[in-house]
Amino acid sequence: MSTVTENIAAAGLPIAEPSKDDDRARRPGSMKTVACVLRSGGEYAPRHVARLLDQVTEHLPGAKFRCFSDINVPGVEVIPLRYGWPGWWAKMELFRPELPDDWLFFDLDTSIIGSLADMAAVDGPVIMRDVVDPSILQSAIMAIPQSIKAAVWEAFTAAPADHMRRFAEGGDQSFIESCRWVDWRLWQDICPGQLCST
Repeated sequence: MSTVTENIAAAGLPIAEPSKDDDRARRPGSMKTVACVLRSGGEYAPRHVARLLDQVTEHLPGAKFRCFSDINVPGVEVIPLRYGWPGWWAKMELFRPELPDDWLFFDLDTSIIGSLADMAAVDGPVIMRDVVDPSILQSAIMAIPQSIKAAVWEAFTAAPADHMRRFAEGGDQSFIESCRWVDWRLWQDICPGQLCST
């Protein structure tokens, strides 16, 4: 589970203190649309989407929120999943280039306990460094700008079955990492002290 937090000093991790001139915490999160993905048939249900929406509403007031799903999610604007990709592979639909939004994506097991203003304000593609193996990427929290979607989408949809077979162990995040032309920055570097995993 990933936890986004403003203050995790108790965990012994460094905390970045904003300067007095830093107005990020006062800016509404209007730069990105917050997104999640709910694929039916797994361990997650609409109640997990509602939980995430409540946290986003509290910690990023005014943010747009969308859920990619193959089922109805009461009270949430759903973007229908178009492909039958199983499990975590459904997250690849975040890269559909016909959808113009820049996404701030969270897995459904994320707990948000502090402001998302810094994360909503970043430019460019951002992803997590894996918390168990820092040499690889983790797709639990991503900033996905429109500018990278088409290239990732075209690469994946050229042979989705082959990619799902090749990256069966690491899943979508292993495929995303294989897209070497995307210059991913890391959340842990640009928002130090704001993420932890339990």
